[in-house]
Amino acid sequence: MSDFLMNTYAHLPVAFTHGEGAWLFDETGKRYLDAICGLGVTGLGHAQPEVTAAIAAQAGQLLHTSNMVHIRWQEKLAEKLCRVSGMDKVFIGNSGTEAIECALKITRLAGHERGIDKPGVIVMENSFHGRTLAALSATGSRKAQAGFEPLVSGFVRVPFNDLAAVEKVAALDKTITAILVEPIQGEAGIQVPDEGYLKGLREICDRHGWLLILDEIQSGVCRTGKWYAYQHEGILPDILCSAKALANGMPIGACLARGNAATLLTPGRHGTTFGGNPLACRTACTVLDIMERDNVCHRADELGTRMLAGFRKQLAGCKAVVDIRGKGLMLGIELNQNAGPIKEAALEAGILINVTRDTIIRMLPPMILDNRQADTIVTTVSELILSKT
Repeated sequence: MSDFLMNTYAHLPVAFTHGEGAWLFDETGKRYLDAICGLGVTGLGHAQPEVTAAIAAQAGQLLHTSNMVHIRWQEKLAEKLCRVSGMDKVFIGNSGTEAIECALKITRLAGHERGIDKPGVIVMENSFHGRTLAALSATGSRKAQAGFEPLVSGFVRVPFNDLAAVEKVAALDKTITAILVEPIQGEAGIQVPDEGYLKGLREICDRHGWLLILDEIQSGVCRTGKWYAYQHEGILPDILCSAKALANGMPIGACLARGNAATLLTPGRHGTTFGGNPLACRTACTVLDIMERDNVCHRADELGTRMLAGFRKQLAGCKAVVDIRGKGLMLGIELNQNAGPIKEAALEAGILINVTRDTIIRMLPPMILDNRQADTIVTTVSELILSKT
């Protein structure tokens, strides 16, 4: 670790110099199959030629102007996002956390518009929404929150995948204005709710006049086999938060809204210095164009089905495995013991994976894997689990 960096990350003992597709190369020239792709960011792989060309071309023209003027690439991106999501309007920032903050500010405005002095938001246990104070306060992890008190008030926590718990809060708390939920909990270890859960939340919100806010920072942009995970259930949220894979590594985040929620932010009420700049927006436009042209959503669904079936077959009967679950290319293997040694062994074997909640192997591989690469990840990780547990 550098003496000049704050100690905020437990780094793996490796540094990468370059990448190509699903491969990363370290300082010794060793190559690794990337099965986590920057925590779900580089969905199109590394050094994607068209993305690289777009970045280079825009860097040679215009990086930044500020949002005091029209930014045509930002306008193009907003149109594309609304078209694939079914939403009405977009605010473009720099990160997923900023998208969450934007969503929460809209929620406060909506509550005040209804005459609620202290609008409340229902959030879920074991959720993760970001590191800023409001996003951290919404997050369902005491480990992440510890030491940062006092937290932002206004959040009511219920178990994930439990409609009855939401109904109970609705009957008792008349300050609730919205529900904030991840369609699939990523940091919690790829927790996939029952079919109909999102549809049930939509019905509850409609009945009580609440906003449904979906945090699709990790699950969005083709990751689960649809542009956004809510599309599996045929619903629409009122507010949608998107980031990670949106620009394949260029920092960007988007808060999308529809209906009244899309009208509440007016000049002076919200803003960003760097967000929506020409470089980030042109890159995101290029990413979305490639994904649409190459039917990347379908490929993610196809690969996810293949890899999930492969893990279940190869790990059948393994007593250390509690569960194997996923949706598209959000894949989790839960063990009954610490999975850290598996992550370390995988790195040695040339596979980059992640462990969350100590016992859950999380994989978010790039959506451009070929079948052989997908099978290599499955076989290598399965063999390591079988030999190390």
